[in-house]
Amino acid sequence: MDISSYQRYISEETMMGPNSVRVLAELLERHPLRFATDRRILDLGCGTGLTSLVIAKETGAKVYANDLWVSANENGRRFAQWGVSEQVLPVCEDANDLHFEKKLFHALVSIDSYHYFAGHEGFFQEKVLPFMKDGGEALIGIPGLKDEYAGRAEELLSGWLGDEAYMFQSQEQWRRLIGSHDRIESVKTWEMGCFREAWSEWLAADNEFSRSDRKYFETTIRPYTCFIGIYIKLK
Repeated sequence: MDISSYQRYISEETMMGPNSVRVLAELLERHPLRFATDRRILDLGCGTGLTSLVIAKETGAKVYANDLWVSANENGRRFAQWGVSEQVLPVCEDANDLHFEKKLFHALVSIDSYHYFAGHEGFFQEKVLPFMKDGGEALIGIPGLKDEYAGRAEELLSGWLGDEAYMFQSQEQWRRLIGSHDRIESVKTWEMGCFREAWSEWLAADNEFSRSDRKYFETTIRPYTCFIGIYIKLK
C-alpha cells in the first residue's frame, strides 16, 4: 500500500488522532484483504470516513462506514466528493446496538476506535460475531499500554486522559477481552511499528486536540503507550 497516494485526503479535517491511514497500512501489509466487488467490509468507528476510503480502494470490497459521532449525512457528502459513494455506504449507529443483517460481512476493520466501545468481555462475541460470515477476518488497530505497564492505565495516563484512561489496555488484556468462541479460530496481537510516524503526523496538525496531546507526548504518551494490532480469524 502506497500511503503517499492518499496524502491529499489526510488533513486536519479528516484526522481525529494519530494518522489512521498509517495504522491501517500496517494492518493490511501484515494481513492483506483482497476481495471481489460483491464482498462486504464493516469499518467500525470510521470517524470521518478516511479509513473507509482507503479500505475501499485497497480491498475492492463494498465498505459500510459506521460511526456514532459523525453523521451519515456528513460522511456521505465526503464520500461523494471523493468519488466513492457507490462503494462506501455511510452508517451512523452505536457499536453496541448494530442493526445489520446476520452474517453480512466478510471482514471487520476498526482503527483507533475499538477501545471506546469494546473494552468489556463478550463484546466481540455478542456485538460483532453475529454479523460476520464464517471464515471472516477482523483487523483492529488501537492505542494501548505497553505490556510492562499492564493494569496501570489510570495511574499512568489519567493526567492526559482523565476518566478515559481505563480504556488503554495491554496486548494480554485485549486477548482476554476478545476471549474465545467456537467460531473463533485464532487471535493474534502485536505491538505495531507505526507508532512514531502516526503520532508525529498528528502532532504536526494545528488544532486544540493535537496541541493538547503535544504537552503529554514525551512525558506520558511515548513512554507508556503503543499501538496494538489485533487479527482475528474465524472458522
